Amino acid sequence: MSRVPTAVIAALTLVVGFAVAQATGVRALGGVVLLAGVAWCAWRSRAAGAARVAAVVVIGAVCFVAAHVVGHFLNAWVSVVLVAAVLGICTWFLVDRPARAVPLPA
Repeated sequence: MSRVPTAVIAALTLVVGFAVAQATGVRALGGVVLLAGVAWCAWRSRAAGAARVAAVVVIGAVCFVAAHVVGHFLNAWVSVVLVAAVLGICTWFLVDRPARAVPLPA
């Protein structure tokens, strides 16, 4: 599992949380999945620094809310997949992307 980027897990957390809530009819159970995913992603990406991890958590919360707002205009699944993609991309840029070597001045 260590080879799977945190971005993939972050995006899947939204999708799986929604799927659990839909399948069981218990929204709180989907929330448990979301909280577990957030905790795992935060723990896993702690090497990126507290500010970056906090940014990903805030972006995830915004995506969660956005899925509800966009869901009124699009199909619920479409909105969840859309915001999951946004969260995954942001997470990759903030915590998964390899650091680029900065050339030293001559």
